[in-house]
Amino acid sequence: MSDTPTLRPLLAIETSCDDTACAILAYDGRILAEEVLSQKDHAKLGGVVPEIAARAHLDALPAIVSSVLQKADLTLSDIDIFAATTGPGLIGGLIVGSSYAKGLAIAMGRPFMAINHIEAHTLTPRLPELEGDLQFPYLTMLVSGGHCQCVSVKDAGQYVRLGGTIDDAAGEAFDKVAKMLGLGWPGGPALEKLAKDGRDDSYDLPRPLKGRAGCDFSFSGLKTAVSRLIEPFGSGALPRNIAADIAASFQRAVADVMKDRAEHALEMAPASTALVVAGGVAANATLRSCLEGVAHAHGIPFLAPPLRLCTDNAVMVGWAALERLHQGDHPDDIPTAPRPRWPLSERTAFRASVSDPA
Repeated sequence: MSDTPTLRPLLAIETSCDDTACAILAYDGRILAEEVLSQKDHAKLGGVVPEIAARAHLDALPAIVSSVLQKADLTLSDIDIFAATTGPGLIGGLIVGSSYAKGLAIAMGRPFMAINHIEAHTLTPRLPELEGDLQFPYLTMLVSGGHCQCVSVKDAGQYVRLGGTIDDAAGEAFDKVAKMLGLGWPGGPALEKLAKDGRDDSYDLPRPLKGRAGCDFSFSGLKTAVSRLIEPFGSGALPRNIAADIAASFQRAVADVMKDRAEHALEMAPASTALVVAGGVAANATLRSCLEGVAHAHGIPFLAPPLRLCTDNAVMVGWAALERLHQGDHPDDIPTAPRPRWPLSERTAFRASVSDPA
């Protein structure tokens, strides 16, 4: 802890994709209230439509902020700092959420903090309510719909990206294969459910980059291999037993790749105190089991947030802000521009006057 004076609660907003979320955290990290509203309109369209998502965030935010304040028995005047995801993500949603939080901050005469979505996922396992006493440095496997990275977390704000995806992220591959199997969107949970009825050794699918040096990821070839398996069946629905076997074989292939990449990442960061998995795909039980085995083999703890904190949420945004405050950061992020891409290595807030497009 720094010498930063103790503050009253912090209100955080998350709108980087299709979940509208708000949370209020005490300065010590206790969660006072939280709420997530998942948009339903995208399912019939087969994926997130950015403009529809942004409009839905705009419609939902006033009510969800009011609801969270009511749950915490607080008013806006009780909030000392406002924070919001400012990148990476869908630019429309980022503009809506960060602008709303900035407006509240300006109206109440309070500071605003711009939070990196990836950093928030990475720091989530350090939340006090998880009682894991996670110490730096640790290794995070971030697996979500848009991101797949191995990150050595040296400290809050000090990250070494050991590897990442060179094409599709794991979550994208799950969604695309689920769509091929006629499971709709979002595909990850539906594919995992179907896979329980299948045999994971039914099809010999590729394990891209397995055994290669480093810990980069590639799932495009695996996705193509599944497409070729399905092609002979034509455009009609697959027999359920075949679809289940394909789902199970695909899920096993992804888990094998993740296990291999985790092994390599731990070799690259041997001082890691724990292996952490974060992001939406971290909810997959098969993936968790594989990574837990890797951690056990290396004699370190395996940590994963509870399912509600794996997917996008505002609690993680608030906690990332608190980690900065505990380091003595003095936020002044009103000029910070939302970014669809915001590398984790660029910890400092991105100012609107900066023209770097990365």
